Amino acid sequence: MDERGNPADASVTPLHFPAALTLAAADAVAGDYRPAVPAAAAIELVYNFVLVHNDVQAGRVDPNRDRPSIWWVWGPSQAINAGDGLHALARSVLMRLSESGSPDETVLAALRALDRACLTLCEGQYMDLMHQDELMVTEAAYLDMIERKAGALAGCAAELGALAAGADTGAALRQWGARLGMALQIYADVADLWGARGDGFTPSNVLNKKKSLPLIHSLERAPTATKRELGGIYMKRVLEPDDARRIVAILDEQDSRRYAEDAAQALIAAAAPSVADAAALTNPPSLEWAAQLVTAGNIAALV
Repeated sequence: MDERGNPADASVTPLHFPAALTLAAADAVAGDYRPAVPAAAAIELVYNFVLVHNDVQAGRVDPNRDRPSIWWVWGPSQAINAGDGLHALARSVLMRLSESGSPDETVLAALRALDRACLTLCEGQYMDLMHQDELMVTEAAYLDMIERKAGALAGCAAELGALAAGADTGAALRQWGARLGMALQIYADVADLWGARGDGFTPSNVLNKKKSLPLIHSLERAPTATKRELGGIYMKRVLEPDDARRIVAILDEQDSRRYAEDAAQALIAAAAPSVADAAALTNPPSLEWAAQLVTAGNIAALV
């Protein structure tokens, strides 16, 4: 269905990255992803709840270039209502784990993990919005923010996959997923500045004064004159498209894109040891596949 409820392209929409982590984790620990399908569906619904609310908060009209945002068609109030409904539906779907044979205590643990992740990602979103009004945001503060905003749900997704598969490796896989989620957020921020295809397209997040790692790198490491120029731009009440282009030019001068991508790669490398000591994994290549997704060319399909 399209945004008006009319028949649309019947092709299957790929799962977003966190839901793919759930299936990969279950397959890795049990050699079978099927017990984790309800958990993956719940994670997918939560992720869409986050997307709907984020579009309202950021004022994005068409972030994925396939259809308008819900708030643009139906208004912010109905978008918030729809997002809340998706969250409630996610919890209901997660309880279907009991139909797959999961004991009650496992279902309860899964619900607790999902609620904890949702609360944490809301904290991260709060921090992200607060950073937009701050000129100086440290790299440590940014990493703390994305660990909550992006790492919490990805970590929960992996943990739910292990729980659904009946494995006692949830904590290790949660850390693994969180690091991959953080890495993907950095790559998404890079794509948001330079364009997923490297074509220099800069969308609304720059104009919203979002503080991403490339910008923070330049503000922390650039010469004083460059810092003053960036500060002057960000002190404006409203940024203009020419300001966005100048910001990206400065980031290129400071090699801030490479710095951010190196940081993402470091997180991916750090994720592997987090599952090395976990109980025997039936199908470890599932985890390798998930890590490879993070650096795939089509970021939009993953986030």
